[in-house]
Amino acid sequence: MTAELLNGRELSDQLKEEMKQEVATLKQQQQIHPHLTVILVGDDPASKSYVRGKEKACDYTGISSDLIELPESVSEQELLQIIEEQNNNKNVHGILVQLPLPDHIDEQQVIHAISPLKDVDGFHPVNIGKLVNGEETFLPCTPFGILTMLESKHIDMEGKHAVIIGRSNIVGKPMGLLLLERNATVTYCHSRTKNLREIASEADILVVAMGRQHAVDGSYVKEGATVIDVGINRMENGKLTGDVEFESAKEKAAYITPVPRGVGPMTITMLLKNTIEAAKGLAEK
Repeated sequence: MTAELLNGRELSDQLKEEMKQEVATLKQQQQIHPHLTVILVGDDPASKSYVRGKEKACDYTGISSDLIELPESVSEQELLQIIEEQNNNKNVHGILVQLPLPDHIDEQQVIHAISPLKDVDGFHPVNIGKLVNGEETFLPCTPFGILTMLESKHIDMEGKHAVIIGRSNIVGKPMGLLLLERNATVTYCHSRTKNLREIASEADILVVAMGRQHAVDGSYVKEGATVIDVGINRMENGKLTGDVEFESAKEKAAYITPVPRGVGPMTITMLLKNTIEAAKGLAEK
């Protein structure tokens, strides 16, 4: 068996075409002009690269965006004041503060400060609470993208055993909740899990978000499983690779995401989706 690729870039391109049409219609018929504000603190190269990707995607789909760049020395209070100004700006529909932030700024305080109605990252406690309750809300972008990839291939989740390796608030925890909502049986694993290989090898759907290059190989993969690799690691030769050792895993999986061109493009695309939904929701207020 050689796995079929879950190509996030191809699906992302398809969805962005659909969003482009939706944004054009919103502007023409309802005078709704979706707008995203991105706040970037400091000069982290990876963060700058992510922000450029978001700006490019916004431009393509017709979503207007602006970037507020702040020095690493900015105080927490100054950042919170800027967020409050964006909360009160009726022309801004989505607010994204690029993480990570410098050590002197409390990330949770910043996340809490963003209006839940403009929280297009899906990290605010109000929106996470709605996710736990199974209510409609903004979903965290990476799990939302993964779910959309699974649905695009009609991969059955009901009654399946899903194993999540990683318990971050950004990926692991919400991913499990989304799969649970679709009637999967979910097991969370992490750095202190015993018998990790044994548990992973029982998964029908295996989501790996460990942040460690090639931490999972084919011996962790059940025959016919769907393998989602969330990791992005840079090798010594400069190329990107995932948390899953792709060559051995693809020989056992039925579906697998590559790195790059897998989960990454979908994360930005779902950010755009959330921004459009925020604009529509705020227009009804």
